[in-house]
Amino acid sequence: MRPRVQESMKKPIIGITLDSEEPGGYSNMPWYALRQNYADVITAAGGLPVPLPHEPDLAADYADKLDGLLVTGGAFDVDPAMFGAADRHDTVVTKDRRTAFERAVTEIMLKEDKPVLGICGGQQLLHVILGGTLIQHIPDEVENCLAHEQPNPRTEAGHDVDVVAGTLLEQIVGTDRLPVNSAHHQAAKDCSDNITVNAWASDGVIEGIEDARYRFCLGVQWHPEYLISEGDRKIIDAFVEEARQNP
Repeated sequence: MRPRVQESMKKPIIGITLDSEEPGGYSNMPWYALRQNYADVITAAGGLPVPLPHEPDLAADYADKLDGLLVTGGAFDVDPAMFGAADRHDTVVTKDRRTAFERAVTEIMLKEDKPVLGICGGQQLLHVILGGTLIQHIPDEVENCLAHEQPNPRTEAGHDVDVVAGTLLEQIVGTDRLPVNSAHHQAAKDCSDNITVNAWASDGVIEGIEDARYRFCLGVQWHPEYLISEGDRKIIDAFVEEARQNP
């Protein structure tokens, strides 16, 4: 009989939301996609990555099995109707079934106080779920904005962010400034009372958020899965370690 593995030694199960694509390219049928480094960094941090297909009706079933949730980014946007916008910028592209699933599973994970990490578009969705609104197109709303859709490779920094003192993010990364990569045309805008901004770009764009009502509710606008700084590694490690503490 095999010895029972101690609870503390178990690998936390981390759900990673998939992207979805229409027929063409990889397949002549609709297909899911996930950049490998999302899973790689979870594995390296001691977690067990599990990709999540877009099944809104099964969100509670997935959440029941998960110790943590990573909401990924993608080349699409949150529907402005979700945050009460009266208009819709002509650059906005939505993936409604994906968003419906990600919203449902995120809300359940938060209700159960299980760790949630939102990356790029995942941070934007988390911001909306927590009661915030979004800038629909940064160049139209932020004067003299940085190149938030950086022209150089994502394996390099596009700009720096200032980390807010006393936040969960600052406790994790241990520094007041981080180099980050940048691949977004939207950003967090108005904040609800529940949202704490934990990082800013020099042009005033919000780069990170958190909500202290939960054990671990963190969103970053950049892509720490590329590990371009030690701070990025610390974010992933802290997320997986918090998930490991689930009962």
